[in-house]
Amino acid sequence: MTSPTAGLLLIGDELLSGRTKDKNLGYIADFLTALGIDLREARVVPDLEENIVAALNSLRARYTYVFTTGGIGPTHDDITADAVAKAFGVAIDHDPRAVAILKAHYQPAMLNEARLRMARIPHGAELIENPVSKAPGFRLENVFVMAGVPKIMQAMLEAIAPQLEHGEPIHSATVIAHMGEGDLAKPLKEIQDRHPNVVIGSYPFEETGGFGSNLVLRSRDRKALETAAREVEEMTQALKAGGKVKVWS
Repeated sequence: MTSPTAGLLLIGDELLSGRTKDKNLGYIADFLTALGIDLREARVVPDLEENIVAALNSLRARYTYVFTTGGIGPTHDDITADAVAKAFGVAIDHDPRAVAILKAHYQPAMLNEARLRMARIPHGAELIENPVSKAPGFRLENVFVMAGVPKIMQAMLEAIAPQLEHGEPIHSATVIAHMGEGDLAKPLKEIQDRHPNVVIGSYPFEETGGFGSNLVLRSRDRKALETAAREVEEMTQALKAGGKVKVWS
């Protein structure tokens, strides 16, 4: 079974300047992993049309799905919808469906020109429900355009989940070894070589008295994962690193 793949495009000057700390990448990665969708690439681009168009066209040609966050609000620098329309070569205008949603949500005096910008949708797109603040996202072919505000983005993800093709879930195990990576590298590679269907990563951390390593194993083959995890446990114990599987998922 071939699992779907995904690319993620995080849009916004505020992310690159450091003013806003991204909270969406990790959430989306976890969400897609649970669906068996492999997130293969994530990019951050500024609020510049040419950058958004170039990144979007690259990602949508490469992966099953592309998810974007940011740039669909009411202000002048919210240009994601226009950039998506340009990338696909389609027109963009106020969508009657989106206008109706905003009219139902806002009092007439509050539905000004700025807020109506959030109803501008590229032609041919499907709307993505926004139960939090109502202004919709949209889907155009394999591209899902979502808000940057984490609470709204998360609600949009839940709304589009039924539209996504699911893959085989990825299982994982973590062995915590109280030993530095340098001492574990050679035997860990030997285990990796014996288990090509299991991806093994080593992630160091500092602890009192020295360094430790989180040894994370991931695979769609649960039996292969269990076998490799046992070998990693035995290896760390033989090195007196005290390793045991602490997390299974």
